[in-house]
Amino acid sequence: MAILCIFTGQGFTKQMYEDLKREVDWENKPPAGVMLHAAGLDDSGNIQVADLWESEQDFNNFVTTRLKAGFDKINAPMPDGQIYQVHNVNVFQGIDSYQRK
Repeated sequence: MAILCIFTGQGFTKQMYEDLKREVDWENKPPAGVMLHAAGLDDSGNIQVADLWESEQDFNNFVTTRLKAGFDKINAPMPDGQIYQVHNVNVFQGIDSYQRK
């Protein structure tokens, strides 16, 4: 069953996110089961992330095999997160403009 992961990175800045993205390289080597990844910054400059995964197992595999090592390497705090079973997903016109090219 698909899951939605919502993460709040208290003390996790845009620069840390860019360092982690480069280290883990999920854009060029997407992990199995990931369907969507979106990140933004709150008013305090902390990262907020929403991921959509095919299964919790796929997500956990990514965390244990790649993501945790990336956090350790850049010496950044792991964000707090919640996982929810997906009830509905809608994708609307215009989403293509935000996809990696």
